[in-house]
Amino acid sequence: QVQLVESGGGLVQAGDSLTLSCTASGRTFSSITMAWFRQAPGKEREIVAAISWTENSYYTDSVKGRFTLYRDSPKNTVYLQMNSLKLEDTAVYYCAARLSGAVRISALDYNSWGQGTQVTVSA
Repeated sequence: QVQLVESGGGLVQAGDSLTLSCTASGRTFSSITMAWFRQAPGKEREIVAAISWTENSYYTDSVKGRFTLYRDSPKNTVYLQMNSLKLEDTAVYYCAARLSGAVRISALDYNSWGQGTQVTVSA
């Protein structure tokens, strides 16, 4: 089991930037695939981005070119850099981890979850 602690959410204006971080403990970080999901009110949880231990990455179409996911292995941490934020990016963002190596986009494939951090983008 992997324990995940998120930080970095907050209230920003449209067009601003925000960076979320997620620190993992409990397993060898280098073998874990990490991802960020988000869930807006009344909507299903959706994947935002994911990165494998081999640095293969995935981004959902709506964030391509705006968000960057990268990992700092010595710190057991992944960062989601979010630029040009839009109103529709408002959601609770969840960090997730899966112990198998490949990137997956379904929440069902992830074994461990953080507590979630709120990101609110205002006009």
